[in-house]
Parts: sequence; structure tokens; C-alpha cells
Amino acid sequence: MLLGVYNYTVLMTYLGMGIGYMGIAFAIHGDIQSALFCLMGSGFCDMFDGKIASTKKNRTLNERRFGVQIDSFSDLICFGVLPAVIVYIASESNEVVFYISGAYVLCALIRLAWFNVDEEERQSKTDESRIYYLGLPVTTAALLLPTILGVSFFFDWKIKAIAPLTLVLMGIAFLTPFKLKKPELAGKIGVLCCGGVEFLILLAGVDL
Repeated sequence: MLLGVYNYTVLMTYLGMGIGYMGIAFAIHGDIQSALFCLMGSGFCDMFDGKIASTKKNRTLNERRFGVQIDSFSDLICFGVLPAVIVYIASESNEVVFYISGAYVLCALIRLAWFNVDEEERQSKTDESRIYYLGLPVTTAALLLPTILGVSFFFDWKIKAIAPLTLVLMGIAFLTPFKLKKPELAGKIGVLCCGGVEFLILLAGVDL
């Protein structure tokens, strides 16, 4: 027996983490386009991992707690470290961007740790699904960063300035306790449509 959980409820989380790791490797080697594809792929996996996990009604308490923890650890890699590395490499390893990227990862780490505490407390009181998030979920990096970088190319904005600014604003939003309604089916379809447009822009060969 191995430590951990290996049934179908966590497979999408594991797959998303693997895609995120590939994205980091692509970014380190300067392939920003492929890294952004991986960021979006991780975001796709994250959209459905919770829904898949909820189909198993007889999960033990430890399985549910493990699911919360492993999802956040995966999110830190995919939507914390990966965006930071993408922006740092896209900015040609600028020293200021190095510190901005590090601060962004710290903001993502703090938010995810706090979310874990809050989610475990919430689940101890109710079996109902979460309706609102407090602050911007880190997973929105999978939608926002490819959008900003794609738009900056077409409008000839300076990526070296726009990309770090995006990290700063997202980092602040991660820790700002405003209420954000969790997207339902219509919202998820909208996100998928936006992701499809981003995918086509990157597939067209945008040189980042």
C-alpha cells in the first residue's frame, strides 16, 4: 500500500499537476507558447476535478480532506509557480520581475493555505457546495494570463511591462476578501468559450 489516494476522484488533479510541470519546463526553455497551452490545460483539468470527485458519495473523511489538500498543492504549482516562471522568462529574466514573480507565488501560497483552512471548517459544518469565493481564485491565472499576453501582442503592448503588472494585480486580488460567486454551468461554458478563443490565438502562432 502506498501513501495517498489513487482512485478516479483525484486523477484530474494529478493530470493537471503533470501538465503544469510540463509548462514550467517549456517556459524554462523559452517556449512561452507551449507553456501557456499547459497553463490553460491545467485550468481545464481544474474545472472538472471537483465535479468528478463529488460523484463518489461514499468518500471517507480522510479522502475528502486529502482531496482539498492535494488540489491546493497542485494549484500552487500550476497557477502559482507556472505563471511566475512564464512571466519571468518572457521578461528576459529581469531582476525586478524576479522579485515580482516571487511575491506573486507567495500571494498564491498564502491564499491557498487560507482556503484549505476555511474549506475544512466549512465542510465540518455543511455538506452543501460552496457558493462564493473570498478573493480571486488562483485558477483564474489560466484564463487571465493567456488573455493579457495575447491581447498585448495584437495591440503591440510591451509584454515586459504588461505581464509583471498582471501578476501584481492578480496577487493583490488573491488576498483581497471580496465576494466572488462561484461559476455555475453557464459560467463554465463561458470560460470554456474564452479559453477556446485563447487557444486559437496561440495556435495561430503568436510569437511570444
